[in-house]
Amino acid sequence: MGEGLIRLGVIGAGNIAAVHIEQFQRLPEQCAVVAITDVNMELARSRAEQFRIPHVYGSIEELIASPEIDAVIICVPNRYHAPYTVQALQAGKHVLLEKPMGVNLEAAREILRASKASSGVLMIAHQMRFEAVPMQIRERIERGELGKIYTAKAGWLRRKGIPGWGSWFTQKEVSGGGPLIDIGVHMLDLSLYLMGNPKPVAVTGATYAEFGPKRRGIGGWGTPNWDGVFDVEDLATAMIRMEDGSTLTLDVSWAVHMDTDSAPFVHLMGSEGGASYRGDAGKLLSEQDDQLVDIPLQAPAEDEGARLRMSRHFLECIREGKEPLIPVLSGYTTNLILDAIYRSSQLGREIELDWDM
Repeated sequence: MGEGLIRLGVIGAGNIAAVHIEQFQRLPEQCAVVAITDVNMELARSRAEQFRIPHVYGSIEELIASPEIDAVIICVPNRYHAPYTVQALQAGKHVLLEKPMGVNLEAAREILRASKASSGVLMIAHQMRFEAVPMQIRERIERGELGKIYTAKAGWLRRKGIPGWGSWFTQKEVSGGGPLIDIGVHMLDLSLYLMGNPKPVAVTGATYAEFGPKRRGIGGWGTPNWDGVFDVEDLATAMIRMEDGSTLTLDVSWAVHMDTDSAPFVHLMGSEGGASYRGDAGKLLSEQDDQLVDIPLQAPAEDEGARLRMSRHFLECIREGKEPLIPVLSGYTTNLILDAIYRSSQLGREIELDWDM
């Protein structure tokens, strides 16, 4: 794509849409958010007024079909990711898709196939890859400072954080699951990326719902619907085994009785050194002359933020026709693992991953 502003349309006008709009509007020399739509037209008009977006489309289909839009940001509930992403790619649009890629594995397959048949850029919005500390850790890993990463532990254990009880967040048919697919997907993506993208081959997992059915552990995100449904997990645990013998353990919760700071974390253990990331800080760990060595890592004082870096990267991929840092196969891989964790919990045994796409 040549010079000129990249014209963006936003599908969905909820909270996460506002986050994306705010970031792209910080790049006025590269793009313009020109349109928005939502099934709730009142919300779409309100968001358009808030951010001075010139056009509010009467339907998602109308926005996708518009020749005045180059790329779309998809911010709708998980169940609708596949149909609108496929439709947008077939219409020749570039797509920034909120995580998870699909509500389930079959939906992820549909998106993968549509992406292969399209020349458009498709990127999954895993902003944690663009956080300053993980970027520093990745740089050290690429220089070989950790050696072979043979195991990792990752998670995000929120003590009291069930979002929007009774809304689409807690309805499996619409969301696909609870904290595993909501925040666990971030930790899976980031961990596999830092480990060098080893190929996962088998998964053992278990899920639990001890808070949600009792209407306890309620957090501040989303709007509760007390007439709604809670039929997802509120805690999940898993071990993922890779083709090269390395392993990853994952623990995530929306609610748990545990001494936790509720921050995301990744611990990488390598043959020559280790790395830890928690919240917005991290450290490198090694041993030298029989002494333990810790090197603290933190974001620069004037760090512009992960989401702005991610937004700029998406625009660069459109302009330069290059593959995103978060390629479609990464999104598919996390969906494949999520599906296996849920099935492992249901069946009570290890699940071997089927890579037939």
